[in-house]
Amino acid sequence: MKKSIAVLGLGKYGRSLSKNLYELGADVLAVDQDENLINEFSDHCTSAVCANLANEDEVAALGLKNMDIVVTAMGHNFAASILCVTVAKEQGVPVVIAKSSSDRMTSILKKVGADKVLDPEGEGGRRSAKILLSSAFKDYFEIDSNMYMIEMEPKKEWLGKNLIELELRKRLNLNIIAVKEKGKMWHFVDPHSPFASDNVLLVVMETKDIQKIEK
Repeated sequence: MKKSIAVLGLGKYGRSLSKNLYELGADVLAVDQDENLINEFSDHCTSAVCANLANEDEVAALGLKNMDIVVTAMGHNFAASILCVTVAKEQGVPVVIAKSSSDRMTSILKKVGADKVLDPEGEGGRRSAKILLSSAFKDYFEIDSNMYMIEMEPKKEWLGKNLIELELRKRLNLNIIAVKEKGKMWHFVDPHSPFASDNVLLVVMETKDIQKIEK
């Protein structure tokens, strides 16, 4: 099932993110107050809407409650970012992600309800798009350009099976280095213990192999 994602703010990062999400198959609502930009960008998203993102009534009228994910991409508009995060959470959006341009802004956006804060200066819109659309990844950390540490839930076909049975290192070139039950502490993986639906896994794998998890 397609994810519905609203990208609020079409600066350089917002345009890249919206375009790549759309190309990867998401339903994308792109919003900006620049009418000319909205007209130019309409072919790169599902729908494009002109709205003042610093105006509460206009943000509330966007219908964000119908979105699976809302991304506020106005890293340098502090007030608009806070307003959009607040309205999205009030409307019950499951995941609200905000772009930040400073540590102080990151702290405040988390306090007003942002589920995740992105610092996209070191990452392109395409990589963010893949993570947002992933049905498996909960979070990720770039170790270097070739290696990632990924926090994810077990895939359905892994449930009830252990590491020895799954042979994940052989089949997918990934290493599960830790596991935890939701709400509990991380611990090393027992290769004989089957995975359960309430497990969260810490996985290390090379960049070239990430897409294997989604297949």
